[in-house]
Amino acid sequence: MAHSAFILLLLVPILASSAAIGNASFDLHAELNHPYAGRPISKYEMIRYAASSSKARRAWNAARVAKACGHGTISTADVPISPLESIHTLTVGIGTPPQPHTLIVDTGSDLVWAQCNLFPNTAPQKEPLYDPTKSSSFAAIPCDGKLCQEDYFDTKSCPDNKCIYTYSYGSATNDGELASEVFTFGAHHKVPVPLGFGCGRLLTGEISNTSGLIGLSPQDLSLVSQLQIPRFSYCLTPFTDQKSSHMFFGAMADLTKYRSTGPIQTTSILNNKIGGNLYYYVPMIGISLGTKHLNVPASSFAIGPDGNGGTFVDSGYTTGGLRPIALKALKEALVGALKLPLRNSSDPDYDFCFQLPHGVPMKAVQAPPLLYHFEGGATMVLPRDSYLAEPSPGEMCLVIGLDDKHTVIGNYQQQNMHLLFDVQNQKFSFAPTQCDQI
Repeated sequence: MAHSAFILLLLVPILASSAAIGNASFDLHAELNHPYAGRPISKYEMIRYAASSSKARRAWNAARVAKACGHGTISTADVPISPLESIHTLTVGIGTPPQPHTLIVDTGSDLVWAQCNLFPNTAPQKEPLYDPTKSSSFAAIPCDGKLCQEDYFDTKSCPDNKCIYTYSYGSATNDGELASEVFTFGAHHKVPVPLGFGCGRLLTGEISNTSGLIGLSPQDLSLVSQLQIPRFSYCLTPFTDQKSSHMFFGAMADLTKYRSTGPIQTTSILNNKIGGNLYYYVPMIGISLGTKHLNVPASSFAIGPDGNGGTFVDSGYTTGGLRPIALKALKEALVGALKLPLRNSSDPDYDFCFQLPHGVPMKAVQAPPLLYHFEGGATMVLPRDSYLAEPSPGEMCLVIGLDDKHTVIGNYQQQNMHLLFDVQNQKFSFAPTQCDQI
């Protein structure tokens, strides 16, 4: 399998303020570690790994939406490698007393689950398996329980009135038993909350340096939905800097509280009922390179009548993606703007690259900003380093890849951009921010 990409962010020290569960807030500030912090890895390797893991994520996203729209199922043939490689993680306590576990945090996933010792043949992990027999708060969810009735699983069965499920992530498959448990968040101020989750195992694929996953998507199984978290935000430092980043929940997710380098702008979060509201969809309507508005119809960014298409923000998709007509227009505009010769990339996952002048690094090359336009007048301004990269010395490549089905704002575009998901009011806000100075 390919290595982890940018969004493999370890979420470690967490500071918590007051928290109330339900319709009130879940107030946390989390410090995110870069995936390669302290590791002897070059910036070129990080950029190459980003492309390979995003390729897997792209295929998985397409398969998930097709399944939600009733056009197919997710299978290992759809996704050749596991998209769980591109992950950021959160260390929480599971059970009473709390057992510490590091879990993937993903805005494009819903189910909360952890590997546990109820099942044999779990995927290898560095941490001890969660042991429900050592917890006084573990309880199996019966077949008539609310979470067991949700229609998001690949299969379900009910031996001895226990809800046994399988859930696919492309080539990675998780199965287990649905249960309720106390999850404790916070390193200093402990915040225990009850959650429904999967106590199980990863049957296929790799789990990397984690024990399971916490979904943050809009769907019913996610942490956000179960706890009715009104809003959350995060701010990611530049990909190759290997610095820590930040995540906020509840009242602490407020862009006005933190220093930014540009205006706070807001657009809507869209409802894609046909496509299952798998992701946080936003109303993108156009694209520009510098002052040149590209001739791309707004419909190419919109959700189609069958639930396919649309533009969404995905914390599990590093490079981001554009549909064919928009990507073609961007490539043509870049040729005219950069006036550099094209070349074949040294990495097969990058298919549109320029030859840099001899001895000149990418940071010395000027490039116009890329602008994403949204309904209501909001515009996300992406500097050179948020859409171009140097996968090897002497070449500068377009990071954003081809996505036949969707436009995706990936983590590469989110660098030094504080993003706020106001779930309660269905608003998406963003502000350029020096994320290592929050």
